[in-house]
Amino acid sequence: MTSSKGFRTVGFFDKGYAKDEVDDFLHRAKEAYNGPLTPNFDENTIRNAAFHRQRRGYLPADVDEALDRLEAAFIQKRRSLVVADRGENAWLNTTAQDAKSLYPRFFRPAGQRFADADGWGYSKSDVDALVDRLSDYFDGKVELSAKNIRDAVFSPAKGSSAYDEAVVDVYLERATSVLLSVE
Repeated sequence: MTSSKGFRTVGFFDKGYAKDEVDDFLHRAKEAYNGPLTPNFDENTIRNAAFHRQRRGYLPADVDEALDRLEAAFIQKRRSLVVADRGENAWLNTTAQDAKSLYPRFFRPAGQRFADADGWGYSKSDVDALVDRLSDYFDGKVELSAKNIRDAVFSPAKGSSAYDEAVVDVYLERATSVLLSVE
């Protein structure tokens, strides 16, 4: 079933995102997008959005896809404002600085790029493969998109074979933001 907002809903016995919360968030996002960009509501606000679950709520995959598009729109708006105000080089310099913050992890040995998990976490080999691919992207060797990073799935691992999920997630959010800035 599809709601009036265009999101499908989950089945009768399933839980999806709380409709009122999603609708309110999207209303505030529309107001923020149509007004001046402020740190009070920007692409980071969208990236960090979370919703409670309710029976017959919105299908999370649909809402998450919409949030991804919305985040990209906010970044593109910020880009157009910076370019109009200070020129394309200002935007490129800002993006280059953000990209450079990713580089130190490239030079760490595989298996030592992030903090070890305390218990279960992401498979080090899976994460290292994505970080290697990101490094190759910056070297111009492979194509990579923000969607590739967002869609990455890591096998669960434990102990010395696992990275701490929270640390990896923060790094990948920054990488996603950089790629969205140049897409």
